[in-house]
Amino acid sequence: MPDFLLIIIVGTVFFLLLLSGLYIHSVLLAVGIIGLILVEGTAILPGFLRNDPFIQAASYTLTTIPLFVLMAQFILQAGIVRDMFTIVYNISRGKTGMLGALTIIVGGLLGAVSGSGTATSASLGQVAVPELKKHGFKDSLAGAVAAAGGSLSGIIPPSIILILYGVITETPIGDLFIGAIIPGVMIMFVFIGCMFYWLNKTKSEDVTGEVIKYKHIDTSRIFIVTFVGLFIATIIFGGIYAGFVTPTEAGAVGAFAAFIAALILGKVNKTFLINSFNETIKVTGMVILILIGAKIFSRFVSLSLLPRKLVEMMGPLIEYPALVLMILTVVFFVLFMFIEGAAVILMTLPVLLPIIQMMNVDVLWFGIFVSVICTLGLITPPVGLSVYAVSSVSKISVESVFRYTTVFAVVVAVVVCGLLIIFPALATWLPSTM
Repeated sequence: MPDFLLIIIVGTVFFLLLLSGLYIHSVLLAVGIIGLILVEGTAILPGFLRNDPFIQAASYTLTTIPLFVLMAQFILQAGIVRDMFTIVYNISRGKTGMLGALTIIVGGLLGAVSGSGTATSASLGQVAVPELKKHGFKDSLAGAVAAAGGSLSGIIPPSIILILYGVITETPIGDLFIGAIIPGVMIMFVFIGCMFYWLNKTKSEDVTGEVIKYKHIDTSRIFIVTFVGLFIATIIFGGIYAGFVTPTEAGAVGAFAAFIAALILGKVNKTFLINSFNETIKVTGMVILILIGAKIFSRFVSLSLLPRKLVEMMGPLIEYPALVLMILTVVFFVLFMFIEGAAVILMTLPVLLPIIQMMNVDVLWFGIFVSVICTLGLITPPVGLSVYAVSSVSKISVESVFRYTTVFAVVVAVVVCGLLIIFPALATWLPSTM
């Protein structure tokens, strides 16, 4: 079959299945099987379908995901997220800009602790948005700040996107986690800068003078929440950086620490355990199904020689890596606007990874680069999950929040992605010192 016709057929089937509302793992699996039949016939299918799913699901590296998700659930179910924001609220002393900046910073810290962008955004939407509105923020800007803070879990470790990238490319997950620290902090400060700009343009003069009323929180609870947060962050960043623990061990220790904290706070009961394990099983099962579908899809991509043909088509552009990376930035930005992050990673890597390697681009750097763009997908229409999470709990219209978060995303894409292309060491220096 001619290559052009093959791409047309497979591409058409892919988008039709996607538009039909099927889950992405079903789409990837179906397209992979159809593609393999068109390329090699049906005789090749039994071997792949019998072996590949087991090999992919049995990967030891994947044990990182349920442990970090379980840790996140223990933290959320114990109410530690709400307590952390209450502490931030009291520290702000009624200063409007400081409260907004601390909300974004807390979103980054919660991303590091929980690894769940949607959950963090929903928590900030419940706790932060009402307080931001009281202290001079328009409803839509308050929602945008909460969504931006929650989206940082896409890049701040333990990001599931980084874990999936490490599994697919066989890049050490610990290196990816450490490499994401500097870009993650950069995004955080860009968000804060955008927040101050919009706040100065839109704040209501009649509410900025409101005197803050401190919320009571027990000293013992402050100590427990602070200690758990610092301990988990130290294990994830310090432990992995120093080589004291592997990412999997860091997830296990973090989950245990979160459970002990919930036990001390008196939150552990039957409902707590059922909800925590139920959500962990759902997320882990979803990831494994996506990986299985992506594995079959990548088999088709490899046998079709699509990456090699794409390299030949790009021709002279390969000699200009910066130009190719700018093009990829736009492509990924658009894809993440319409498709969930993990799906984009698993769909594009089989095609693009050989091109990246041919250009001698560091695979670790590219993983960080893509994760930065994926973070922006959480706050851009029409699939900005962080925005939808905030909107659902705060009752602020999605469209009004997107007006701000889309600007946030464009500024980050230009500033942070641009700096990463010009100065690759921003992502590779810390892992090189491990």
